[in-house]
Amino acid sequence: MADFHGQLSIGAEARDGRTVLAAQAFRAPFHLSKPYWDADTGTLLVQVVNPTAGILSGDKLESDISVGAGAALLVTTPSASRVFQMRGGSAQCRQHFAVEGGGWLEMMPEPLVPHRGCRYRQVTRIEVARGGGLFFADLLMPGRVAHDEAWVWDELCLEVDVRLAGELVLRERFNPSGEELKAMAALMGSGPAACFGNAVLITEETDAGWRDAVHALQGDGLWIGVSRLRAGGWSLKFVAADGVRLRKGLKETRRLLSARFPHLACDARKL
Repeated sequence: MADFHGQLSIGAEARDGRTVLAAQAFRAPFHLSKPYWDADTGTLLVQVVNPTAGILSGDKLESDISVGAGAALLVTTPSASRVFQMRGGSAQCRQHFAVEGGGWLEMMPEPLVPHRGCRYRQVTRIEVARGGGLFFADLLMPGRVAHDEAWVWDELCLEVDVRLAGELVLRERFNPSGEELKAMAALMGSGPAACFGNAVLITEETDAGWRDAVHALQGDGLWIGVSRLRAGGWSLKFVAADGVRLRKGLKETRRLLSARFPHLACDARKL
């Protein structure tokens, strides 16, 4: 099977009171479904589809998504991204997201699932102009637990840089071994099916009246931590005993935040 060098480019703009895709281009394995305009939240919903079995050795995925002033875009995926065993080589993903002042972007893909023996690196660069807003969620779930594929990758590295008005406000590098992640899950009281989530909220609002409500979601196998960035936003961390609890925790968090950030009320499953 040939290696994929997939490329995706999306440019969203505001026109006549709605958000439209002013520019789009993609190459396999990326594919875009027909966009859906959610009039209730004023958000354009776009689903990025990978019609292949998953991510294999040699695959290189690149995406560039930009949102203009006055536009609001939610990008999601219909299914998890599975990174399969690699007997040689590795796979990588590089993604760049940019939001102009007055624009809004939510990136909420389905979870990443690393399988036994995979080697994968994902680099995310986010740039938000002053007055722009963003919610970025990155979820991580174990491979086939019944086949002892929980946290037995060869290499996994997830990097995130976030800049607000050109200033670096967040830099993270998630590069644990599978054994380290198992130890972390055990410390939290979770078993081999433990799942992890990372979310970033960029906003100029300084009022965090929602913070206590989000923390109150904890319990029954779900843990959430919220911390303020050095400027312009918040970092949210999730640990859940399984995928059901992780998804429910993120869904409830979005619901609580939507009172302050109405675009988060857009239902990603409408497509």
